[in-house]
Amino acid sequence: MASSSNKNKFLLTAAAAAVMGVTSFGAQAQDSEFTFGGFVKLDMMVSDYADGAAPDSGSIARQQYIPSLTPVGGDGDDMATDFHARQSRFFITNKTELDNGETLTGHIEMDFMLTPDGDQRISNSYNPRLRHAFIKYGNWTFGQTWSNFQDLNILAESVDFIGITDGIVFNRQAQIRYTSGGFSASLENPETTVTDESGSRIVSSDGLMPDVTFKYTGKADNLVWQASALLRQLTYDVAQSGDDETAFGYGVSLGAKYSFGMDDIRASITTGSGLGRYLGLNTWNGAYIDADGGLETIDSTGISFAYRHFWTEKLRSNVVYSRGWADNDDALLGMAGDMTEYTQRLAFNLMYSPASNLTFGAEISQANRETEAGVDGDLNRLQLMAMYSF
Repeated sequence: MASSSNKNKFLLTAAAAAVMGVTSFGAQAQDSEFTFGGFVKLDMMVSDYADGAAPDSGSIARQQYIPSLTPVGGDGDDMATDFHARQSRFFITNKTELDNGETLTGHIEMDFMLTPDGDQRISNSYNPRLRHAFIKYGNWTFGQTWSNFQDLNILAESVDFIGITDGIVFNRQAQIRYTSGGFSASLENPETTVTDESGSRIVSSDGLMPDVTFKYTGKADNLVWQASALLRQLTYDVAQSGDDETAFGYGVSLGAKYSFGMDDIRASITTGSGLGRYLGLNTWNGAYIDADGGLETIDSTGISFAYRHFWTEKLRSNVVYSRGWADNDDALLGMAGDMTEYTQRLAFNLMYSPASNLTFGAEISQANRETEAGVDGDLNRLQLMAMYSF
């Protein structure tokens, strides 16, 4: 996943703010520093859906790789070409020194991925979507940002939006987080996905208890590692009785990045029961409704590996592999044999940066999904990109 480290800064004093009509500067505020940046990215991809029809042009699977949407069991190949600039991104960050000596930081970030409005017929107009919106004060973070259960260090450099999607935690949501050194803990927004008696997904917002996470990040020489844990209550309001059914979910994740010279290796493993939406972009639900109307959690596991090699200072390659799978209960298999057993993706890319803020990339990949009934399907994709960071 490409990102921008370029930053453009300017200072805004309280006096200048008054001249400009900015009323957010109170008597207690001191000078503020604003940072803005982002990138413009064009994605060009040719996709070969080897075992089924290509999704409609408005499908999110045509913008980036979504493991659960790889077609299976179809007859013949179906190929599609897509160009889009929807990953283009912008952000603004403000840092203000308060009169109590603390620094107050606010950050907001948006892009245009996955929004439902817009089409490819005429103007290709798309609504922006919120990625991050948070404030930091002292050791505390309030707002929407990466889940504390996630490890950002293991994210591979990829032409695709994520790359190692199948087997990792990838989640942004509203939270309250406390950080002290390498330790952090958070209370995060709860949301439960449930498999009903027909095998369909139910999204339940009946949860009362927030998801709880703990993480520790350590460093030793060229090795950066993290260990995190997730505790959550899965809740579903059973229509027949009107009562809330609950189940306890948990997960653990280990990740590491090892650098040697300019190259690096990144790897992770995540496992638990009731992980649901946290793993593989919600390929598997957190729980299912059993024969008695109660909730039973679903066990799932994911792994990822990435190796980056620099051929020169400006030319590099990445080999990326990720896999996720679920240990579906026998009772669940009787509901729907087309439920996903595992997904995986292997990719190789070549990235060229003639300047520090300009990158061209090419990536070939093969993704595979197989259901509990043993029906599988492949997605072969060639993806090109051009990205300018500012």
